[in-house]
Amino acid sequence: MDRDSVEPKVDSLPGEQAAEVVSYHHQFAAPSTYIYEFVWDHTAPAIGPFCTDIDGNVLMDFTGQVGAMPLGYNNPKLLDRFAEFDIIDPLKIAGQDFYLPAAAVSEDDRLPGPADLMSRLTDISSQYGMDTVFLSNSGAEAVENALKISFDDTHGKYVITCEGAFHGRTLGTLSLNRSKEVYRRHFPEIASVQEIPFCTDRACTAETCDCGFFFDEISALRRMLADGSGYVNPAEVAGLIFEPIQGEGGYRFPSESFASEIAACAKAFDIPIIVDEVQSGVGRTGEWWASDHYPFEPDVIASAKGLRVGATISRSDVFPEEKGRLSSTWGAGDILSSAQGVLTLDAIAEYDLRDNAVARGMLFKDLLAEHAPEGVVDVRGKGLMLGVEFVSQEYRDAVEAAAFERGLLVIGCGTKTIRLLPPLDVTEREVHLGVELLTAACAEAAN
Repeated sequence: MDRDSVEPKVDSLPGEQAAEVVSYHHQFAAPSTYIYEFVWDHTAPAIGPFCTDIDGNVLMDFTGQVGAMPLGYNNPKLLDRFAEFDIIDPLKIAGQDFYLPAAAVSEDDRLPGPADLMSRLTDISSQYGMDTVFLSNSGAEAVENALKISFDDTHGKYVITCEGAFHGRTLGTLSLNRSKEVYRRHFPEIASVQEIPFCTDRACTAETCDCGFFFDEISALRRMLADGSGYVNPAEVAGLIFEPIQGEGGYRFPSESFASEIAACAKAFDIPIIVDEVQSGVGRTGEWWASDHYPFEPDVIASAKGLRVGATISRSDVFPEEKGRLSSTWGAGDILSSAQGVLTLDAIAEYDLRDNAVARGMLFKDLLAEHAPEGVVDVRGKGLMLGVEFVSQEYRDAVEAAAFERGLLVIGCGTKTIRLLPPLDVTEREVHLGVELLTAACAEAAN
């Protein structure tokens, strides 16, 4: 497959073989969230955003596995490096509580291990004084451990979350979710979770706000914590957790006024900030962390997806010193995943993919503005974390289906938004092609 010339080619979706696999899968699988009846053939040609399904259809994947595939399919920047190593079994070890060789202290060219990954993470988080990492398996675990170390460090009982938030599917993280009630219904929750609005207007100011965060030019957060008149004692707050850019909630980007007020309140009331960078981090927005775009400074970062493992990143004084207070039998225990994390970060740095994300993201927004497809009410994004909002959920769903029929994979979020997560090395040709396919899908949905 030639990345410079390949285009989507679809006969029928789902094809006969895909339909059989989907039917067989559902004989055993518990109900979950299935977006498409698309079955990737991992033995067939795939490169960048292009992949082949088991019926021979060629598709263009702009879902990026919801951010978990930052370099696309079969990226030689990773595969060429992996070819240098002899892969062994077992690949799964108790990686957080046992040790593997570290390439940084070895004379030969060893496969990078968990220690190398943690070193890279402290490097890209040093602007926040962060020097310590706890590795785990997933984003939900990364958020869970962010909560645990914050509770342990502050001895507080309150956690403040945001309307529209999504932080994971474990019982602890579900307590923080405010995006869809189906995630939380009938499940027990952590007590003492408070919530504040998340600005829905990127141009919002204290004077113009109509989302509820600012009221009479005083923020909901400041009113909650105010000495004497507030209803939450700041000394009892273990942390304020939020996504710098909301993902599942609809790719909502905060206003500068919102971000500045978060920073001001955190400083004034000595409130730790926990940022969920599971979807927005690892170069996706053009910076290592989406937080780098804003004036607030996180005390704890939760990362995963594009990192290939879960990671809770903070300062050594925030983490508990007591042995066994944090532990994970299989945390970071997948040898390949730790190595993938290292090589992914190295590739993003070596090939200037953060700059590429900025340039290609701007191109996408410019092209979509030029085409002005019917039914689109907003196009927003930083880098290659892009959202296209439509007039209604029904219209959004029709566009998603029409794009699939043309071989373009996109995925919804919020109530009426499509999110786009192309590979960080997406090319100018691929952006043009993606916009053409999405515009054609919009035109079909309008008819």
